[in-house]
Amino acid sequence: MFPQRLDSPLAYDIAKAMMDGFNRHYRLFRTESARAKHRFETADWHGQQRAQRERIEFYDLRVKEASARLEKEFKAGEQPMDVWQQVKLHYIGLLVDHHQPELAETFFNSVTTKILHRTHFHNDFIFVRPAVSTEYIENDEPAALPTYRAYYPSRSNLHSTLQAVIDNFRLQREFEDLARDTAQVLAAIEPRIAHMTLRANFQ
Repeated sequence: MFPQRLDSPLAYDIAKAMMDGFNRHYRLFRTESARAKHRFETADWHGQQRAQRERIEFYDLRVKEASARLEKEFKAGEQPMDVWQQVKLHYIGLLVDHHQPELAETFFNSVTTKILHRTHFHNDFIFVRPAVSTEYIENDEPAALPTYRAYYPSRSNLHSTLQAVIDNFRLQREFEDLARDTAQVLAAIEPRIAHMTLRANFQ
């Protein structure tokens, strides 16, 4: 049930702390992604494998950190359900100008379901569909690269789309034969999508 008033000061503090947790996760993730690009460019394959193993636990660690903070500072698991409804609404407000709203919603769901027992939460307390459209997200940093790129390949241009994806990473390492390599990737993908109908919004 939608609350008629946002009357819990604690609800905003919980929402803000959760958003702080997500922003920390995303900042660390971006830093690690930049290192992955460097490792690829310098052919540090052992370092890349080690980092991939560590990154499997990366998200779960951030969720645990955020959950622990909310329990320690706000006794979040003991808060009544009307407070949690307000937490979600405040969090939606914090998403409005955020550049990664869908990832932030997923983080919210992960933390919330970790804190609340399964018998005490339902769809009112988590995101089951996006609350904020990602279609017109703009990155207002000067000379910034796009926040993300969407590709809409068809069967006829799938090979060139794969090449464009790699080109857009701006890797500082030459490929011996990028066309050959992307053709091999495509050969591995094609059996998996052979019976799929590629709709106009296929990404």
